[in-house]
Amino acid sequence: MKIAVLRERFEGEGRVAATPETVAKYIGLGAEVSVEKGAGAGSRIADTLYVEAGATMGANAAATLKGADIVLVVRRPAAADLAGVNKGALLIGALDPYGNEKDVAALAKAGISAMAMEFMPRITRAQVMDILSSQANLAGYQAVIEAAAAFERAMPMMMTAAGTVRPAKAFVMGAGVAGLQAIATAKRLGAVVSATDVRAAAGEQVESLGAKFIMTEALKDASGSGGYARELTKDEQAAQAELVAGHISKQDIVVTTALIPGRPAPKLVSKAMVESMAPGSVIVDLAAERGGNVELTQPGKVITHNGVTIIGYTNLAGHIPTTASQLYARNLLSFIDTLVDKQEKKLAIDWDDELVKATVLTRDGAIVHPNFVNVAPAEAAKPVAVPKPAPKKPAAKAEAKDAPVKKGAVKKPATRKAPAKKPAAPKAKPAAAAKPATKTPAAKKPAASKEGQ
Repeated sequence: MKIAVLRERFEGEGRVAATPETVAKYIGLGAEVSVEKGAGAGSRIADTLYVEAGATMGANAAATLKGADIVLVVRRPAAADLAGVNKGALLIGALDPYGNEKDVAALAKAGISAMAMEFMPRITRAQVMDILSSQANLAGYQAVIEAAAAFERAMPMMMTAAGTVRPAKAFVMGAGVAGLQAIATAKRLGAVVSATDVRAAAGEQVESLGAKFIMTEALKDASGSGGYARELTKDEQAAQAELVAGHISKQDIVVTTALIPGRPAPKLVSKAMVESMAPGSVIVDLAAERGGNVELTQPGKVITHNGVTIIGYTNLAGHIPTTASQLYARNLLSFIDTLVDKQEKKLAIDWDDELVKATVLTRDGAIVHPNFVNVAPAEAAKPVAVPKPAPKKPAAKAEAKDAPVKKGAVKKPATRKAPAKKPAAPKAKPAAAAKPATKTPAAKKPAASKEGQ
């Protein structure tokens, strides 16, 4: 069993999928570990540390991947960049499949068994494997650190001989893992913190951290599946926007964290709301990678509008890569530990295990994840359902079949052969047109509902 660890090629990505700590444990499971030269440089991990842990260093990606049974990554590589791995090799990492279905299909075609760690179910036994939680926790912390640096004022209240400095007011939108850590970090830095969330249950968690929870009375609860929030109705969105507009103008720092898996980030902060804030205020948009919660956010950039700084970094966890890599690598190790037979010291994947079924995207040359498996068939059905030239030949046969039916039903018009053929032709055309009309919506509905999950 060979495990390959690649150097990340995504611009600005300093994290690595394995650390010397996890390499040593993989070797303990009976694996041979090959790490590409320079893989840990972005996380301040020297190649010599991997060698000391028992890994071999690959001079390049090709040498590292040759004969690999498992490939560990932070970001999804192109299928063409995985040449040399064994047939059916596992690709494990944050594969970001939504909106990248063509790349997922390419992995399937290449014979790769791709496993998306961000699809790990939120159950007790999988908590230690949850990369979304480990990285979101760090992103929430780093968001406040970035905001404090850009704020250019003191965060806590200070009573000095020269007078009192009022504390900064911080507002966190979304009380998930990232939001709760942002609240805790802002409190530790001395800010007066408030937070909002569309899930009523989040109120207790917010208040337990010493922050004030605000929620519009028009929105009782918008909890969705898997611990995420569902999409709000138009009325709920309007009520939430009214609440935010009245509160945000009084804040110094705003951190937005709202994301719905598989969908663009909901817009929570309008241009008008930004303009209502005092000059020198700071907004950190943790949803920038999905378009942002703020109307003015520019993904990957820091901009200033009307004196308000808007930070749109797309990889905040990657801004503290050493810590992020440590947690991410342990997430992957915990998952791989469930895939290995400890006595035989080899891979023994139970494809019916709930963790495997939830994360596997591709297997045996096909896309198998339920959120994506119907994409290709739906597209393939269109040319079959709407073949305009093809129905012309069967149309003649259809007329021949319809004629006897009419003769049996009404004998008098049987002498009028010419008129009998004319009605038959128009009936065949609507029948052909009716098929695509029913198939097209049927293909769309499952895709939309699964995407929402």
